[in-house]
Amino acid sequence: MSLISISQVHVGLELPAQEFVFTRADLIRYAGASGDFNIIHWNERVAKEVGLPTVIAHGMLTMGTAIRVVTDWLGDPGKVIEYSARFTRPIPVPDTDEGSTIKVSAKITELLENNQAVISVSAIHNEVTVLAKTTATVQLAP
Repeated sequence: MSLISISQVHVGLELPAQEFVFTRADLIRYAGASGDFNIIHWNERVAKEVGLPTVIAHGMLTMGTAIRVVTDWLGDPGKVIEYSARFTRPIPVPDTDEGSTIKVSAKITELLENNQAVISVSAIHNEVTVLAKTTATVQLAP
């Protein structure tokens, strides 16, 4: 596995963007893996009763999926030192085979000492930002 070297990057470098799809089946699998069985993630009737358009994707599923743009680029998820995000909008997941798509992009915003870089991540669903102030600090090879 070849790791990204500090000499290969610069501020403003855009990582390859990706699109990810969430289906109801994904929500069920995530609930089982995470133990988060909050009813708004699987019961449409209850989701609508609390004012949501339909069931919504788990916030941590969204956050965990968005960082894949960074970890895929790095080649090693263990090189993520810090990761944070602010949830701004839920992602409705319709009961269709198409599900809901998020578009994730990222770019290097700062180079730090010790071969580290700060990467800003953007996650968009239906032209609306669903994660804000999303940053990852990563360790690069010398």
